[in-house]
Amino acid sequence: MEQSRIRNFCIIAHIDHGKSTLADRLLERTGTISPREMQEQVLDSMELEREKGITIKAAAARMRYVAPDGTEYEYNLIDTPGHVDFTYEVSRSLAACEGALVVVDASQGIEAQTLANLYMAMEQDLALIPVINKIDLPHAEPERVAHELERVVGFTREEMIFASAKEGIGIDEILEAIRLRIPPPKGNPAGPLKALIFDSKWDSYKGVVAHVRVFDGRMSGRDQLLLMQTGVAFEPLEFGIFSPRMTPLPALECGEVGYVATGLKDVADCRVGDTITLLANPAPEPLPGYRRAKPMVFAGIYPTNPDNYQELREALAKLALNDAALVYEPESSAALGHGFRCGFLGLLHMEIVAERLEREFGLELLITAPSVEYRVLLTNGQEIVVDRPADLPDPSRIADIREPWAKVDIVTPSRFVGAVMELVTKRRGEFLRMEYLEPEDDVTPGEARVLLEYALPMAEILVDFYDELKGSTQGYASLDYQISEYRSADLVKVDILVNGVPVDALSLITHRSKAQAEGRKLVTKLKELIPRQLFDVPIQAAIGGRIIARETIRALRKNVLAKCYGGDVTRKRKLLERQAEGKKRMKRVGHVEIPQEAFMAVLRLRD
Repeated sequence: MEQSRIRNFCIIAHIDHGKSTLADRLLERTGTISPREMQEQVLDSMELEREKGITIKAAAARMRYVAPDGTEYEYNLIDTPGHVDFTYEVSRSLAACEGALVVVDASQGIEAQTLANLYMAMEQDLALIPVINKIDLPHAEPERVAHELERVVGFTREEMIFASAKEGIGIDEILEAIRLRIPPPKGNPAGPLKALIFDSKWDSYKGVVAHVRVFDGRMSGRDQLLLMQTGVAFEPLEFGIFSPRMTPLPALECGEVGYVATGLKDVADCRVGDTITLLANPAPEPLPGYRRAKPMVFAGIYPTNPDNYQELREALAKLALNDAALVYEPESSAALGHGFRCGFLGLLHMEIVAERLEREFGLELLITAPSVEYRVLLTNGQEIVVDRPADLPDPSRIADIREPWAKVDIVTPSRFVGAVMELVTKRRGEFLRMEYLEPEDDVTPGEARVLLEYALPMAEILVDFYDELKGSTQGYASLDYQISEYRSADLVKVDILVNGVPVDALSLITHRSKAQAEGRKLVTKLKELIPRQLFDVPIQAAIGGRIIARETIRALRKNVLAKCYGGDVTRKRKLLERQAEGKKRMKRVGHVEIPQEAFMAVLRLRD
């Protein structure tokens, strides 16, 4: 296909704004998929993606579009993940395109995630086609959303396409707009090979399969190829396109999107954002924008049955073949036994990995409270990175602790601004700016949508910030965040001692101003969750050697006097003294079993 007749584009949308449904209609209308093969969310092949209604892994599909004048065009759709955790993958998918469809729900308007990805697309200078979707809904307000897009982004009314992906309205206009408004690729077919990897997956027969967009040159034959960032060379096994199934081809030409089966055994060798070139005639420099996916959230994953440790190791190894962003290493805990410390891109990524481990591999897991990566400057001048509370050095050795801060964008109706401000202030947030996305005069009082921008410590977002935000705004707010910097903070480690023994898995790092309150909440919650023993069990929260909170689980009392129907008082006293002696001995050697719910209590401190 001539380069002038190729169009590469992606779809930008917030979760649940109809991105996957629109992709289905485009595939259907261009005849890429026959009606017999058609199913809902055809590009979302994972069971979890269908269930949660989100795209987790990027996908691609090639379509043939015949214009009204009879000319045939090649459309390459690159589907992108829609969640904040996968921002880097979204940026690489955008880099592989020349244009994007900006899909906005006619009933909900612009959301934080749409804005974040839209600004990313503008930075990459993509041609944008605004699509107002779901106009068939009874409570849709397409005119209000169109006005919002005009004000906030600067689109003109003529550029906008009103559509309903579910009903098939506006699909022909979208296909024609892609042809007319998105420019063709501009690569040099005769130059040295440059191909961008925007995703990769594992195939048990073909090794790592890299999803690529060819910018310059062409890929064909069995010439040795080179990954420019990792320095790994390989002989390709197969080239092909997604239609949307993998379809082998003899070559991939300049400007095209497809895949190359590398035969490599490790997904980590073939990273998203890397550049493929010819080993014999390499490109002078790689394509810009590459960075290694860096975990932001860390948690311990342990099997509930210690005998399943080996199965968990194998399951993580298999999962890591499909997910290069998943990082894990063995760790052991005195309370939980052997498990793995895992690094994730964010909380959704952590939830998806845990669910896949449980569903696909039939494992029962215990996940410790997530934490972020702290940079600790020691008194000897050395800087170390700490991602779990148990690794934090003694306070006497610490000169400074720096924690990650995120820039947070929240979009909410104006009547909830006070509730959002209160929530963020409670979480040590700093106000940056506020912008009305639509004039208050145009809508019902209190319904005008407002963009609030804050700086917030990442540790405060981690556990239940999103749930509290949804709760305080009746589900109307949307959130987007990205790590912006590391800042010094007065942080301390709160240790939990059960019966005088520190339980490492229950430790937490928190701000000094909140340490006492959180320690007290945690010991109170543990008192409810840990079963009573035959002896008193003290539960203490401590900072260093100082106890800041304590609760005692009272002993179960056995009535040793039940068999005494009378008789001398010395007989009763002897029985009570023997019982007290036994309790003392038991307290010295007794072992307190801590149930799983107790470890999850750290996650629910603010309930």
